[in-house]
Amino acid sequence: MNLNARGLALVESLKGQLDELRVAEHPIDGGGRYLDFGITSLGGLRAGIALARVCLADLADVTIVPGEIKGQAIPNIQVVTDHPLEACLQSQYAGWAISEGKFFAMGSGPFRAAYAHEPLYAEFGWGEAANQVIGVLEGNKPPTPAVVSKVAEACRVAPGRVSLLIAPTASLAGGLQVVARSVETALHKLHELKFDLKRVISAQGVAPLPPVARNDLAAIGRTNDSILYGARVVLYVTGDDASLTEVGPKVPSSASRDHGEPFASIFARYNNDFYAVDPHLFSPAEVVFQNLETGRVQSFGRVEPEILARSFFDQG
Repeated sequence: MNLNARGLALVESLKGQLDELRVAEHPIDGGGRYLDFGITSLGGLRAGIALARVCLADLADVTIVPGEIKGQAIPNIQVVTDHPLEACLQSQYAGWAISEGKFFAMGSGPFRAAYAHEPLYAEFGWGEAANQVIGVLEGNKPPTPAVVSKVAEACRVAPGRVSLLIAPTASLAGGLQVVARSVETALHKLHELKFDLKRVISAQGVAPLPPVARNDLAAIGRTNDSILYGARVVLYVTGDDASLTEVGPKVPSSASRDHGEPFASIFARYNNDFYAVDPHLFSPAEVVFQNLETGRVQSFGRVEPEILARSFFDQG
């Protein structure tokens, strides 16, 4: 399956609804286009679902389901996929840092498979040839012609064959697409723990959608908390149970030395340096393994509603 073709087909199917979605399409000088999901356009919940689906190469269902935190109604973002590796690691994972001049954004989505320079692609033999590419950027400035040229060169296409979707973290659409990464973070953590990801057949995850924060830095704190302290992921796996019993306690965020306070506080302690934070922190609050061969269910970790309430509702 061609991930870029799937992502582009989804965007093309939405072109007649851009006004409804409160999304604007803009051409870029020299070729290419970007779709604004929340910089100057308002965007919204449905735009966020579309953005998340593009990130996942349209290989997952993304829905809003009811939820609550300490009696306060909070929507949950649910992701369901039967292609977890392709949807979440080949496509959705924000593994491409795109920097050009004063522009910086984290890139995710199908264009990563055309770029295919991250170690993950060599390890699994992934990558694809594409005559058009589409990617999602987490950022608050429109991509420049130089950015498009850089992406085009890296993906081996002409600039006119590049489509970029962008939204700030501090927006409804941008925040939603980040929170839709519950399954992806579980898979990435398992990969770091040297677990055989080919054993993961299907997956379901849910995480609370936080209130839109006042700025991107505050939004990064809340969206991380949504995953670290609120995400619950069910992985449908094959193979033996003993290995699941061994790896399970290491998967949830509670296995990290930095677990236990809102991410904004942790981030500030490390002078806002992501690479200084314990990498084992970045995983869901709870992970459940359902073994399709043995029928056994094993659960690890826990949701932390008190920390979520401090992150989402404490205005101090």
